[in-house]
Amino acid sequence: MYSLLSRRKILSSALASSSIGLAVQYPALTFAQSATPTPECHDGDKATIRQTEGPYFKPSSPQRADLIEPGATGQLVEVTGHVLTRSCRPVERALLDLWHADEQGEYDNAGFRYRGHIFTDGEGRYLFRTILPGLYPGRTRHYHVKVQAPERPVLTTQLYFADEPANRHDGLFRRELVMRIAETRNSFAAWFDFILDIR
Repeated sequence: MYSLLSRRKILSSALASSSIGLAVQYPALTFAQSATPTPECHDGDKATIRQTEGPYFKPSSPQRADLIEPGATGQLVEVTGHVLTRSCRPVERALLDLWHADEQGEYDNAGFRYRGHIFTDGEGRYLFRTILPGLYPGRTRHYHVKVQAPERPVLTTQLYFADEPANRHDGLFRRELVMRIAETRNSFAAWFDFILDIR
């Protein structure tokens, strides 16, 4: 039986256990001062807001956490966090399907480049390894995500980067969906906790 934990405690636990790899790979992580961190989880928190899936979603993506393609030139990003209920309980075996544009801002609609899905572990944790997506006209930099707890409705949303100039002009951009970013010279570690509309 899970005990109710604040998101801060869950974050600390994750960084101290399975995400130790981030600290090893990125010894000089410094959280961006301007990024608004994902708020602490409190019993009764609002669920993560929904957004359009856009025109480029493809079902049946491969199950994989590493989306890096051979010859990729984009900056490395590891996207990690938790899937939680509104009462702050981790959601085990939640499906996360991630897709995004390549370095040139183009989506692979013929295959599955920069597309993949994974399942959360017993503590609701997830981690994708991918690249910084390129820009395409009319949109700021973003990832698309679908999140689904077992036998529950799908949450479709998008994740954003702080301090992107295009954020100001993108009508879909929402500050509530900005990831917390830790930056090194050549890579980023991004953190976002999804809250599903489940008690």
